Amino acid sequence: MNDISILIGGKAGFGIDTSSLIIARIFNQLGYRLYVYRDYPSLIRGGHTFSIIRAHSEKKAAHSNRIDILLALDQDTLDFHKSRLNKNGMLIYDSDSVNAEGIGDGIQTIKAPLTTLVKEENASEIMRNTCIIGVLCKICCIRWDILEKVLKKNISRETDLNLKVARRGFDAVEELRKAEPLNQAPLPIISGNEAIGLGLLKAGIQDYVAYPMTPSSGLLHFMASLTQDFPLKVIHPESEIGVMLMALGFSFMGEKTAVGTSGGGFCLMTEGLSFAGMAELPVVIIMGQRPGPSTGLPTYTSQTELDFVISAGQGEFPRLVVAPADAEEAYYWSGLAMNLAWKFQIPSFILSDKTLSEGAYSFDLNSVPEIREENPVPWDKKSPYKRYADTETGVSPLAFVPQPNEVIKANSYEHDALGITTEDAVISKAMQDKRMRKERFLREDLENYRTVNIYGDNAATTAIVCWGSNKGVCAEAAEKLKLKVIQPVVLWPFPLKAVKEALSGVTKIISVENNATGQLAGLMSRYGLIVNEKILRYDGRPFVPEELEEEIRKVMK
Repeated sequence: MNDISILIGGKAGFGIDTSSLIIARIFNQLGYRLYVYRDYPSLIRGGHTFSIIRAHSEKKAAHSNRIDILLALDQDTLDFHKSRLNKNGMLIYDSDSVNAEGIGDGIQTIKAPLTTLVKEENASEIMRNTCIIGVLCKICCIRWDILEKVLKKNISRETDLNLKVARRGFDAVEELRKAEPLNQAPLPIISGNEAIGLGLLKAGIQDYVAYPMTPSSGLLHFMASLTQDFPLKVIHPESEIGVMLMALGFSFMGEKTAVGTSGGGFCLMTEGLSFAGMAELPVVIIMGQRPGPSTGLPTYTSQTELDFVISAGQGEFPRLVVAPADAEEAYYWSGLAMNLAWKFQIPSFILSDKTLSEGAYSFDLNSVPEIREENPVPWDKKSPYKRYADTETGVSPLAFVPQPNEVIKANSYEHDALGITTEDAVISKAMQDKRMRKERFLREDLENYRTVNIYGDNAATTAIVCWGSNKGVCAEAAEKLKLKVIQPVVLWPFPLKAVKEALSGVTKIISVENNATGQLAGLMSRYGLIVNEKILRYDGRPFVPEELEEEIRKVMK
C-alpha cells in the first residue's frame, strides 16, 4: 500500500495527539510522507478526541474520510468511527474496555487486552496508547528496533516503562499486513505553527508576544521552547491589548516582533493595529482562524477572517496579507512577511487556521527557496533625523533610540515629517499620500515572488480557486477530475495580474472555502473576476478529498 490512513481515538487527556505523532514518525522511518489531522473538543479532560494519520508515497496535505486501520482505546472511538473503515479495513481495540460485536463483514479485528497488559507492568492507564502502538507495529510487520528508536527519541518521561509496555503489545499479536518500506529518506515532521515559527526565526525575529488562543497557542509554546538556543524573547502579557502595544514598543526600539492570536483576540488588537498604521511601526500578526462569531467553535477550523484582516482598524493604511497552505509555504511566507513588514514599515498578516496550524506535515526544506534576513533602510546620520521623511517610495529611513542630540518620535496622531502632531490640511494629505504610496511599491516588490500557485491540469477550462489550507484537498480532487487549481498565497495587496494570468483560458471558476459567504470569491469580484460556483463548508471541519470531489461533480453538471 502506498496510501495508508490510521485513526486513533480516545478520551481527551489520554495522549492521543502524542500517539498520532509517534505513529507518523514510525511510518516516516519507512520512507512515507505524512500528514496528521487532529480533532478534539474544547475540554481539558473527557470528551472524544481523535487523530488521523495519513502515510503516502507522495506529499499530501489532506486526510481521507476512509481509513484502513482503526485504533480504538474506548467504546466511543469504535462507535463514532467504524463507518469510516474501508471494506477490508482493520480494527485494533482494547478488549478490556471495548465491545466490537457486529463490526461487519470483511473487517479484520485484532483484540488486545491493553488495560491488563498495562496493569501487569504497573504502568498508568495512559500508557495503553503506547501499548496499542506496539500492537500496530507488529500487525504491520514493522521491526521492533524502528519502534524502539522512535519511542526513545519522542518520550522523555518514563521511557523504559513505555518501552516495556510497547513490547508487551508488540509480543501479544502476530504479523498480518506488511507496510512496505519505501525508497525515500525520512523527512522532519512539523506542525504548521512550528513552520511559521521557524520562518520567523530565519527572518530574524527577536520578540514573540502572545496571549494563548487556539489555534495559535502551539506557536507560543514552540517559540518559548527556543529561547534557550536563540536570542529570542517570548512574552505572555495580561491581554491581547497588552500584546499588541508591547509588540509596538519593541518595534519602536528596532526589534523584529510578531504576535499570535485568533479572531476574538485580534478584535482587541485592532486599535493597536491602527496605531501601527499611523506610526509606521512594522509588526507581524499571525491570525489562527477558527469558527465564530464570538467564541464559536474554539478548537475547530475556518477561513472567516479574510475580510476582517483586510479592513481591520480605523482609517486607511497599507498592509500585507499572506495565507500559506502547508508547512513549506508557512515557513517561507512567514519569513517573507517579516522581511516585507520591515522593508515597508507596515503590518503584515499571516492567515493560518486550525487545519494548518495544528496539522503535522512532512517538511522538505530543500523544496523551499532560501530566506535571507533583510534589514530596513537606516538613517545616514548626516542630516537632522526626520522619522517620517517623505520619500519616493513612502518608506522613511529608520533610526532607533537612543541617538545623541536627536529626537525620535512615534505618533498615533497625524503628524509632520518630524513626528510632531499636526492638523494642517496640506500636511495631513501629504502624510497620508506618503503612507499609501508604499502599497504601490509593495505590489511591485511582490512581483518578484510567486504569489499565485497553479496545480492540476493547466489546460483545463474549469478552475478551482482556493486559499490557505484548502490547497492540498483541492489539488488532490482536481487531479482526479482533470481540473486546474489556482491558489493565491498573497491576498492583499490582491495579486490581480498574477491571478488573471492563472485564469487564462478558464471559462468556469469554482471557489472552495471554509466560510459561509465565499470571502475570496467576494474579493475577486471587486476586481471583476466572477466566480461561477461556490463550494462552502462552515461546520468547523475541513474538506476531505472524497467529499469535495463529489461536490465538484455536482456543480459541474
